[in-house]
Amino acid sequence: MTVDSSAARKPRRGAAGKTGKTGGSAAATGTRRTTRTAARKSTEPELVQLLTPEGERVANAEFDAYVDGITAEELRGLYRDMVLTRRFDAEATALQRQGELGLWASLLGQEAAQIGSGRATREDDYVFPTYREHGVAWCRGVDPTNLLGMFRGVNNGGWDPNGNNFHLYTIVIGSQTLHATGYAMGVAKDGADSAVIAYFGDGASSQGDVAESFTFSAVYNAPVVFFCQNNQWAISEPTEKQTRVPLYQRAQGYGFPGVRVDGNDVLACLAVTRWALERARDGEGPTLVEAFTYRMGAHTTSDDPTRYRGDEERQAWEAKDPILRLRRYLEAANHTDEGFFAELEAESEALGKRVREAVRAMPDPDRFAIFENVYADGHALVDEERAQFAAYQASFADVEGGN
Repeated sequence: MTVDSSAARKPRRGAAGKTGKTGGSAAATGTRRTTRTAARKSTEPELVQLLTPEGERVANAEFDAYVDGITAEELRGLYRDMVLTRRFDAEATALQRQGELGLWASLLGQEAAQIGSGRATREDDYVFPTYREHGVAWCRGVDPTNLLGMFRGVNNGGWDPNGNNFHLYTIVIGSQTLHATGYAMGVAKDGADSAVIAYFGDGASSQGDVAESFTFSAVYNAPVVFFCQNNQWAISEPTEKQTRVPLYQRAQGYGFPGVRVDGNDVLACLAVTRWALERARDGEGPTLVEAFTYRMGAHTTSDDPTRYRGDEERQAWEAKDPILRLRRYLEAANHTDEGFFAELEAESEALGKRVREAVRAMPDPDRFAIFENVYADGHALVDEERAQFAAYQASFADVEGGN
């Protein structure tokens, strides 16, 4: 059983209690810490999993009903979504390396978590992303090229949030969970039959905004799903440096259910998110979903993950690749043929070309825009900085002109 609520367990008390002692040998302290660590590992919860890394379908009494009616065509659609999302992501990374984008946050390895959860939403649901939910944006019908303007510095988001019920990307870590909670409270007051889903990472779970969101959503029984993509690393900080319990168990303290799902299993992510969204729509309040996955690439293109994690870790997760997992299942079940994969490869190439052309057709960013809209009436220091920057830019023109 992986679903927990506050009613299911009694509050935990300190392991040692009051002993009247303030010290103790270093060996004893080390032993106690080792014992606690071993205890946590021995009680580590199992994932909700419907597809093994080898592509084998496994039964799950709680969540099978949410995907039992899925067709071969829908399965191929999930596979297509993941492949094209990965291709778009790879193209954006390459464009940043070529100087066309200022920054890019890759989703490599997290395709199943995003496509599974994204396809679980209804058209009238509202999505609040961070800045890495490219797969969810794809599911919501946002043109991939519209995601790139902000990373090129030419706009603050290239789409109308209300056109697809998909909010603009949020750079401030964790703040979108408060936006989602407030929106969900409004949905409830309006009596609408829809739900809200908020995406955030394991690092954001340490933010006060997230804790406040949990409090408000629980007290007001808001129809919101908190979808945490635990990709194991908050930039260079591992998850075990942020929490003493699995992240999904934090929901217990706020009085709503939490569940951990295999974030590399697109079927499981689809099923669990459907369940959570149905709870929200039925007036049963919030749910915390922890998608246990892995960030295969860098945090962003400004990051070097080789400085803080080893190749062995990545290789172990590569064996759990979400796309390969579903392909194995499709092939074993005779749900597709080589023609499907060939057509998808051609579609992938066409998408890459379209993305490249779209980015290169975008205007160059206005270098001086950073100095605008800071103060309503201007400021002497900003004026001085603008002049210094203008002189710096002019020095490049002098070099190019041969002076």
